[in-house]
Amino acid sequence: MNGLRSVGILGTGSYTPEKVLTNADLEKMVETSDEWIVSRTGIRERRICSPEEASSDLAFEAAKKALKKAKISAEQLDMIIVATVTPDTMFPSTACILQEKLGASKASALDVSAACTGFLYGVATGTQFIANGLYRYVLVIGVETLSKITNYKDRNTCVLFGDGAGAAVLGPVAEGSGFQSFDLGADGSGGQLLSQPAGGSRMPATAETVANNLHYLTMAGSEVFKFAVRVMNSATETVLEKAGVDKEEIDLLVPHQANLRIIDSAIKRFGLSEDKVAINLDRYGNMSSASIPVALDEAVEAGRVKDGDTVVLVGFGGGLTWGATLLRWNTTEA
Repeated sequence: MNGLRSVGILGTGSYTPEKVLTNADLEKMVETSDEWIVSRTGIRERRICSPEEASSDLAFEAAKKALKKAKISAEQLDMIIVATVTPDTMFPSTACILQEKLGASKASALDVSAACTGFLYGVATGTQFIANGLYRYVLVIGVETLSKITNYKDRNTCVLFGDGAGAAVLGPVAEGSGFQSFDLGADGSGGQLLSQPAGGSRMPATAETVANNLHYLTMAGSEVFKFAVRVMNSATETVLEKAGVDKEEIDLLVPHQANLRIIDSAIKRFGLSEDKVAINLDRYGNMSSASIPVALDEAVEAGRVKDGDTVVLVGFGGGLTWGATLLRWNTTEA
């Protein structure tokens, strides 16, 4: 990275709630069907947190696993970045709440709000602190409790989303390995295509906003779909070009898990076999910022990633935002 210290992922972890919400369950709640959901999205079930669980609780479980795999303690962390659009509270940040839960007393902490692209924004941010020598260990977590802001009377959105958390510990790795390139982008003109209208300073919470369901997420599905197909492909092409890597060299693609048709478009575009793509959409639905790190952790656990592999992470989300990174996998600390 231009003479800077090489940075990679030293350990991953994930956590999803126990409760499973199936398509059959949703058939009893709204006018939909298993066939309709599967054919249009590829989703069969999703995980839903309990009323008592908050985002920091899910993040805590994922973080513990990532720290264990990275063989470092919470006290060694220099920074915690939590990517989420469903924070425990507006402030303090969920990262600060997590810092206290973990006992990571020397870590700085902040939240990142980039919706489904949040984990990639967090990884790109954390990488810079390590690359320039300011920090050694950064914990990045994508976590969402989207069930808290999903309207289960809206059949167009309630079938899509689930809860979960995925974590990665970043640290220095051997020169030439780790993150090779990043591509981050945003198009604020499309912000209203995927949003939560009320609850901020523009539309503070009132009895009226609650009565009008304005605290639930809203999405213009067809417009977001077209945007997603375009930027998933272009962002992947950009990180390949920046890293000087051919598409044939991709060992594993870990895409945001929003819709199987979007993932299939990327598979065809880059000529990948399905064994080179991480897909868990059918079991978890769209977990926003948690989708990519959970899919990555599951791939690692299944032995689908080995040192030296070329791994591409790519996603898109509200904002509108997009992001991608390419790394040469190496979990050995330098």
